[in-house]
Amino acid sequence: MSWQKEVDELQHRRELMRRMGGEERIQRHHEQGKLTARERVAAIVDEGSFREFRTLVGESRYENGELADFLPKGMVEGMARLDGRKVVIAAGDFTVRGGSGAGAVKGALGAELSATERALEWRLPYVRLLDAAGGSVRGFEVLGRTYLPDGHSYGQNDVAMLQTVPVASAVLGSVAGLPAVEAPLSHFSVMVKGISQIFPGGPPVVKAALGVEIDKEALGGAEIHTRISGCVDNPAESEEDAFQQIRRWLSYLPSSVHEMAPRGARDDDPNRAEEALLSLMPRDRRRPYSVKKLIEAVVDSGSFFEIAPNYGRSRVTGLARFDGYPVGLMTNNPMIRGGSTDVAGGSKVMRLMQLCDTFHLPLISLADEPGFHVGLEMEKQGIERAGARLMSHVCLSRMPWCTIVMGRLYGVAGQCQHRPSGMFRRYAWPSANWGSMHIAGGATAAYRREIENSPDPDAKRQEIEDRLNAIASPFRTAEATGQDIIDPRETRALICEFVEDAQPILRSQLGPPHMPYLP
Repeated sequence: MSWQKEVDELQHRRELMRRMGGEERIQRHHEQGKLTARERVAAIVDEGSFREFRTLVGESRYENGELADFLPKGMVEGMARLDGRKVVIAAGDFTVRGGSGAGAVKGALGAELSATERALEWRLPYVRLLDAAGGSVRGFEVLGRTYLPDGHSYGQNDVAMLQTVPVASAVLGSVAGLPAVEAPLSHFSVMVKGISQIFPGGPPVVKAALGVEIDKEALGGAEIHTRISGCVDNPAESEEDAFQQIRRWLSYLPSSVHEMAPRGARDDDPNRAEEALLSLMPRDRRRPYSVKKLIEAVVDSGSFFEIAPNYGRSRVTGLARFDGYPVGLMTNNPMIRGGSTDVAGGSKVMRLMQLCDTFHLPLISLADEPGFHVGLEMEKQGIERAGARLMSHVCLSRMPWCTIVMGRLYGVAGQCQHRPSGMFRRYAWPSANWGSMHIAGGATAAYRREIENSPDPDAKRQEIEDRLNAIASPFRTAEATGQDIIDPRETRALICEFVEDAQPILRSQLGPPHMPYLP
């Protein structure tokens, strides 16, 4: 006796599922210049590797006991491979009720594991392709009632993933409500310029609540969230660009906190010594230099992947490789605010520290730190509390950390380039100078009365500064503390050696992070 009839019904249901929200809605989606959820999955994963699960979840209509119609849930989810590595992927299907969760039968008795639960149990990276409007009042009719907001069954998995597996989010449409929060509820996020926005409530909600007319791009587009709010890390020019960024970001990370990060190609001499480093740091501290040229001179060629390039621009953060080993890399950017650490820059530095600590990557700092940014605007933003948080992250971290002091290292912000415990190494270039603050401004404050009482205050101030500068040589510090001063051209070789030495320490730290990752 054959079960062909039931298999035929299964195939029919699968065909109905692949229709998504119907031809009209798919066409409307394409007219907006966007791929559908299924097209997106096919575009990001390795060809033929996608294995979908929970395929039959949705709303069915029966006539005389036979299936008459079927509307799938507003989510395409399954397992696949990205550059050979297995991941769990979930893509919001905007063609089905705007990607709303209505009809997903969440919490049904005997429900199969969700995508997030599978990522946790399988210890696999999780990739979200977000294109969903969040909750809708239409869902009340589907349920036949309203509901109490309750996130303990779902939100806790999203938070648990941050402690266990790499999580990446791509914003690929107008995303509101809970899906909007899922964008920054990740280790890396990207949004496509022109077609992507995030907000708790869109323009109609803003109009009803505040009486303000605003379009969705001005309210929550890429310019807002990758440059001003910092809620999303990177902008992308297209959906394919967003997918490529996720693939590249993931290549630096292990599949979970229980594994070591994969080592990449070893095609760049670890002893390469760039002559340009000898003259990179200007003697005139008022002259800036190219931090991108600095980074490329020391990392494996072409390996630097910048994170949040448009936000907190006085600090540069990202992932890179040294002799094939992945690392977190941060530096000051003298082109922006002289490289001083502001609230935004400190925020993204803390996220990089958390990423390295969670997934067992060494942290490399190329330091030219003039201190925390000063002024009324910083006081309004709470620079002191931001500094306290940064100091706390430094002291609580435990990943191997190497700092190269190239130029300035002043005050509490300079202090946050050093850790007193664990595997920590610091080298300094001959161009380095340090202290509690800059001599120029510090002399005016510390010797104010002596300067003011002098017949020639300007001459007196200059005399004091000259006297202090005479003892500011890093070699004097090295005589007392043992600080190692290096030829700048030795930088790459010494970092490669440090990263190699760090591998046994990193292996001993495998497992869940000792402090929670907080987005």
